Amino acid sequence: MRDFAIHLTHRPGELARIAHALSRAQVNIKSVAGMTVGSQGLIRIIADDVEAARKALQEGHIPFEDNEVITVLLENKAGELEDVAAKLGNNGINLNALYVVGLEGDLVELALSVDDVKKAKKVLE
Repeated sequence: MRDFAIHLTHRPGELARIAHALSRAQVNIKSVAGMTVGSQGLIRIIADDVEAARKALQEGHIPFEDNEVITVLLENKAGELEDVAAKLGNNGINLNALYVVGLEGDLVELALSVDDVKKAKKVLE
């Protein structure tokens, strides 16, 4: 699984421009996160079809970075996120983004974008 990090200007219509490029290519968004700081924004997207999303963004002249993400399945209870974050932090792994990508019963599936995927996979086994 991969995520797309898209830097943009904080102005009306920017999210619509990105969503339009993806929808024209029939790309479904599995998870999205976004925020602005001052005049800059950042949208992070996990798409159902990585290659189609990459092509749609390129054709839409939308600059992006894409990164491998790892997934973890956690119990939906207090302290679970703390445990994952502590394991990453204690092993010098920086967390770039996290997403909820699924809910099932008492379980939550998170996707994590980190600076060292290989090490994070080992730490979170």
